[in-house]
Amino acid sequence: MSTVPALAAFVGGSFRATSGDELTSINPSDPSDVVLRFGSGEPGMIDSAVDSAASALPGWRAKTGPARAELLYKWAAQMAARSEELAQAVCREVGKPIAEARAEAGRCEMILRYFAGAAVHACGELIPPQVAGSLQFSLRQPVGVVGLITPWNFPLAIPIWKAAPALAFGNTVILKPAEASTRVAALLAETAAAASIPDGVFNVVPGSGGVVGRALAEHHGVAAVSFTGSVGVGRRIALAAAERNARFQTEMGGKNVAIVLEDADLALAADLVANGAMRYAGQKCTATSRAVVQRACLEPFLERLEARIEALRLGPVTDPSCAVGPVISREAQERIRATVADAGQPTISIPIPDDLAKGFFVSPTVFRDVDPRSQLAREEVFGPVLAIIVVDDFDEAIAVANEVEYGLSASLFTSDVASALRYIDRIEAGMVRVNGDTTGVDPHAPFGGMKASSSGSREQGPAAMEFYTEIKTVQINPGKV
Repeated sequence: MSTVPALAAFVGGSFRATSGDELTSINPSDPSDVVLRFGSGEPGMIDSAVDSAASALPGWRAKTGPARAELLYKWAAQMAARSEELAQAVCREVGKPIAEARAEAGRCEMILRYFAGAAVHACGELIPPQVAGSLQFSLRQPVGVVGLITPWNFPLAIPIWKAAPALAFGNTVILKPAEASTRVAALLAETAAAASIPDGVFNVVPGSGGVVGRALAEHHGVAAVSFTGSVGVGRRIALAAAERNARFQTEMGGKNVAIVLEDADLALAADLVANGAMRYAGQKCTATSRAVVQRACLEPFLERLEARIEALRLGPVTDPSCAVGPVISREAQERIRATVADAGQPTISIPIPDDLAKGFFVSPTVFRDVDPRSQLAREEVFGPVLAIIVVDDFDEAIAVANEVEYGLSASLFTSDVASALRYIDRIEAGMVRVNGDTTGVDPHAPFGGMKASSSGSREQGPAAMEFYTEIKTVQINPGKV
């Protein structure tokens, strides 16, 4: 196994030293454990990466779909061969419980294999012409050099679900990972190189968002930018890309809701709401942060919910039984604790064991009877905190669920088909579940939100082709040869 050099970017097939102020990535479970030291970067490294990606583009797009597919299958095999190493790196660097980290590593192999298959599918359609005897059709071609700006919470899966379709459809890629997941991104670069992905086709440039991320979003050699992260940063990236008429895709915040009606299977609802709100310390963009509960079933639901939350283990993230884990940083820990303190007396609060006190752990916390107009009910916490809002009927539940600015993921718990169908029609969310939790989506299904959660395009599945390709309409008319 090779060692990733400290303070390095991966550009043109080799690791290169970075510059700028020193940054560190630390273990959230043990802040004394420094995972990696690296430079904050400078725009010149993005210039170099763009030059490398642009130089590699003609050769990569000229490869046949089956040839690109074969290399993506090889990358999937490399991910599979190093899956435990990758999972342990995720566990250490971002504090994800090892069971979820292993699942994330496995998901990457699935995504790469899916898009390897997509590389050999038809990319266009035959269009009936108005001119008799002519031929008219459309082609989908790569947009060019693509910039990917990714968060720390899924440090393997999100870079892969962006890079895999970009590469499958003939683009070249520059990945700017979150500072807190730089080590994991460097391991991704190693696996790509081991799979013989050609030099310059997949590049990784670490550093601060304000320097490296901004330079990537503003660079005129970058044809498209795909971002996952906060609303504020996403809007700035969208403006930077729009100013130079480049494509942008932004997946941003969520205030995801689970609606529990009185006819629901309350044991199932409590189990999935507890998991959706608390696992990985609520640090998923699809985490359940609100439960809108019909008054008639509130007390029995709360009783079951408390039992399910208490059963979720807080412990060392290397323990396969751990479910919650720490939050990503001291700053996040302090921010979440301040939010909880301002919200008043919680209904449920699970104490942190003494042996975990050195890590960035936050007590899993539930508040009941939350005012739907309050900060706790409207703003993303990104921690193990659940707001319960009580309503009298279905119509009020839908109105409360929809009155936030976000629209990423939603779930309804009911045994009534008519209620489920009305909810599907009226809920303002890009991903909609019935009797399931709000988290995640199958890697072959479109992922994305409505309203402030997304710029409108979708990731993953067949929808990914829309962003990473552009359409060329061709007409061939009869004439003398």
